[in-house]
Amino acid sequence: MITDLLEKIESRNYTVGIVGLGYVGLPLLWSFLSKGFPIIGVDVDQRKIDCLQEGRSYIKHIGPNIMNGIAASDSCTVGTDFALLQDADVVIMCVPTPLDKYRQPDMSYVVETTKSISPHLQKGQLVILESTTWPGTTTELIKPILEDASGMTAGEDFFLAYSPEREDPGNPNFVTSTIPKVVGGDGEVALKLADALYSSVIVQTVPVSDSKTAEAVKLLENIFRSVNIALVNELKMVFHKMDIDVFEVIEAAKTKPFGFMPFYPGPGLGGHCIPIDPFYLTWKAREFGVNTKFIELAGEINTSMPNFVVSRVFEALNSHNKSLNNSRVLCVGLAYKPDVDDMRESPSFAVMELLEKYGAHVDYYDPYVPVVPELDDHPGWGGKKSVAWNSDVVKSYDVAVIVTNHKSLNYTELEKWSKLIVDTRNSYPGTGNKKDDIWKA
Repeated sequence: MITDLLEKIESRNYTVGIVGLGYVGLPLLWSFLSKGFPIIGVDVDQRKIDCLQEGRSYIKHIGPNIMNGIAASDSCTVGTDFALLQDADVVIMCVPTPLDKYRQPDMSYVVETTKSISPHLQKGQLVILESTTWPGTTTELIKPILEDASGMTAGEDFFLAYSPEREDPGNPNFVTSTIPKVVGGDGEVALKLADALYSSVIVQTVPVSDSKTAEAVKLLENIFRSVNIALVNELKMVFHKMDIDVFEVIEAAKTKPFGFMPFYPGPGLGGHCIPIDPFYLTWKAREFGVNTKFIELAGEINTSMPNFVVSRVFEALNSHNKSLNNSRVLCVGLAYKPDVDDMRESPSFAVMELLEKYGAHVDYYDPYVPVVPELDDHPGWGGKKSVAWNSDVVKSYDVAVIVTNHKSLNYTELEKWSKLIVDTRNSYPGTGNKKDDIWKA
C-alpha cells in the first residue's frame, strides 16, 4: 500500500482534501493546486465557497490572481459537504483552536471536524492536523474518534500525522511553499506519506520523531516570541520611568553580531497564535504537575499593555489641559499587525474599550478594515465604520493613538493634522518618549 501511495504523490495523482479555507487552509490549497495536485476544499462557511467559485478574495493579502486561478481550475472542487472528502487521498485539517472564556483550550472545532470526517474516512487515507494544539492531540483526541467511528485502525487502515502551520499573513518575504515544514507522524508509514506529500510543494521538510514532538515544536516557536515580547514590553515600562527610549536601546543593542535577537514592544499581543498558543502548553503541563511560570508571567505582562497605553493617553491629554473623559480619541489601526485585515485578538479593541470605560469618545481608522464585522468577543463594535482619512476629520480629535503601524499610512499627514499623537509602534523614531506633540507608549 505504501509504495502505491508514494507513487500517487510523486505522479501528482494524489487528491488533497483541505478542511478550513481561512488564513491557513487557503494558502495551502493554492500551494498544492499550483503544483498540479487535484484539490477538494471544504468549509462550513458558504460565503467562502461562493468567493472561491467566483474568484473573489475574502482575505486581504491573497489577491485576485490566486483567487481567479482557483476559480478557473478544473482540478479544484470546493463545497460545504464533508462527503466530498471520501474521494480524497489525504485530509488536512486547518481549523481554529482558540481559548474559551476561562483561557482553556477550546478543541470544539477540531473535535467536530474530526467527527464530520469520520463517516467518510477511506482505507489508505492520510489525515493531517495543522492547527496549533497541545502535545498529544493527534493521538489522544483525533485518533480515538476516527477509530471508533470507522471501525478501522490507525497505522494499518488509515494514517495520522501532524504538521504545524507557519503562516505569517502579510509577510512579503515568505509564502507557504517557501517556509520549511515540520512533520510528525503516528508511526513510520504516516511520517513517510506526510513527508513525501509536503516535500512535493514545500522548499524543505523537517521530519521529527512523532506527532507530539511536532505539536511541541509549534508551541516552542510561539512561546519563544511571547516571552521575549513580554520582556521588551516590561523593559519599555521600566525605561519609560527612566526617560529612556526603549526603541533606541534595541536599535543599538542589535548591532551586536552575536548573542542578541531584537524583539519590539507594542500595545499588546494580537493574532491567532502568540496570545493563545502558549496556554495550550500551560493547560497540558498541569496534567504532569508542572507550572509554566515563564509562560504565565509573559501572558500577564502582554495583556497588561493596553492599560499602559491608556495611561500614556491620559498623561498626554493632561499635558494639553484636557481630561480623558469626554475627549475625542482616534485609534489608528484595528488589525493586529501591519498590512493585513486580520483582527483576531487585536489589542486595539482592548485599548478602545478601556478608553471608552474612562469616558472617551472613540473612533478608528484602518484602511484594511472599512467596517468591523460582528465579533463574539467584542459585540459592541460590530458595524462600526472606519472614519475618513482627511485633514478635517483627523483635526476633530483631541488625540490620535497609533496601535497598528500600517505601511500605507501617511505618517507625515497624521503628524501635520493631529493635535496630539500617542505612538505605540515607534512610527516616529528618534522622538524619545515625548517630543512636542508625539508621545511614545
